[in-house]
Amino acid sequence: MSILGSYLRLSAADLARAVEQPGRVEEFRAEQAEREELRAPSERRLHETGLARDEPAVLLGRRDLPADLVHGDRPLPGAEDWGYGPPRLLTPEQVAAVERRLADLPFDVLAADLDPAALGDGDPHALDHLAAEYAALRTFLARTARYRHGLLVRYA
Repeated sequence: MSILGSYLRLSAADLARAVEQPGRVEEFRAEQAEREELRAPSERRLHETGLARDEPAVLLGRRDLPADLVHGDRPLPGAEDWGYGPPRLLTPEQVAAVERRLADLPFDVLAADLDPAALGDGDPHALDHLAAEYAALRTFLARTARYRHGLLVRYA
């Protein structure tokens, strides 16, 4: 069983509502997921990783990032456990700080001394998959920072 990550881009108003009404967050996430296909790729609010959280954690955990992009910073207050803990939040300021830091860290630099065996799945193409996931996440993160939005991070 894989543990896949999900990032939901939230405006300041959405973040405030999430904190005020944590029980409504899963419903809001489901509503946004239904609308994703209708949105242009540049307007999408949901990013789901195709990798278990361990691979990005291995890649990014070796760098001093201003916030935990892989797992999120702080749990959503009052939220229920969604299977692997409650969803976690990154503020717009944290998103912007992480995005600025990653702008200077292309994948080849991040993975230069990474042992593919550290990814743990034995897939000979694991680094290629991780590179593609990193590029997609970076694009989503840059868009999120440009909109000055925060993120809700969850694993399922």
